[in-house]
Amino acid sequence: MNRTERFYKIEQLLISRRIVPISIFLEVLGISLATFKRDLEYLRNRMNMPIEWDRDARGYRYVSTNPNDRSSTLPGLWFTASEVHALLTMQHLLANLGNGLLSSHIAPLQTRLKALLGSADHSVEEIEMRIKLEHATRRTLPLQCFETIATATLQRKQLRITHFNRQNGQENTRIISPQQLLFYRDNWYVDAWCHLREGIRSFSIDAIRHAELIAAPAIELPQPELQNYFKKGYGIFSGTKVAWAKLRFTPERARWVSTEQWHPEQKSRFDKEGYYCLEVPYSDDRELLMDILKHGTEVEVITPKALRGSVSKLLESALAQYKT
Repeated sequence: MNRTERFYKIEQLLISRRIVPISIFLEVLGISLATFKRDLEYLRNRMNMPIEWDRDARGYRYVSTNPNDRSSTLPGLWFTASEVHALLTMQHLLANLGNGLLSSHIAPLQTRLKALLGSADHSVEEIEMRIKLEHATRRTLPLQCFETIATATLQRKQLRITHFNRQNGQENTRIISPQQLLFYRDNWYVDAWCHLREGIRSFSIDAIRHAELIAAPAIELPQPELQNYFKKGYGIFSGTKVAWAKLRFTPERARWVSTEQWHPEQKSRFDKEGYYCLEVPYSDDRELLMDILKHGTEVEVITPKALRGSVSKLLESALAQYKT
């Protein structure tokens, strides 16, 4: 029986019995008194389990503020020493949420995560010092708007928003029925039914200057319809009219791109010359153009002609800025 199994067995004994003598723990767990005391100290101090010694009954008992509460106080999921390091990602996400919808829950969650991290072969301090997470393209999130938008999404209410359009630099007011929140490329978006355009739209939450909850119930879109709409597009931009882009990467660039997933339905192969051919669907080329251009001369758009022309114009425009 490993340490994790012992923790659950200790909790099970405490919950199922009113008083548990030390002899029962040692017999069931098959461990020494010293090992049991170390386990008990860890459960009390790191996992915050309410375990007390009853001197009169000569045994340990589980103390709860609610006498009818027989639920587990241990985390529902456990990881191996190596897997627990992945919890750092969750810890960083929680730390970056700040004050908002989940603020009252963040502190206990972080305490529990710290305890899980500390159960690995290395200390929490060592793990945090050696493993870093950087957010290169994250934009500043208006926390008040985020809380209002999240509340409306969960309570299924409509929202009146003031949205800043980065393309034309103008603000406009919309009534939307939020469907879901999306965390994509280090930024938050709300996918919603736009009552003005009478269609599905995605709004970057950092570009929403004001959000006001409306009492009217949100229009509820069927999940299959919503998923079908977004899976056809490329990246954050979606739609019903879909085209397929065929890209050809040099053998050198293929060493990176061939291991990437640009789209769940992408098609790929290597040609006889070692070039990597990638086909992806898209309904709006804005994000796709950015992903293509960042590979510079290492990629060529084969089809469609319209996309090839758009890339060519952008490259010519960029080159013109460097001509004397």
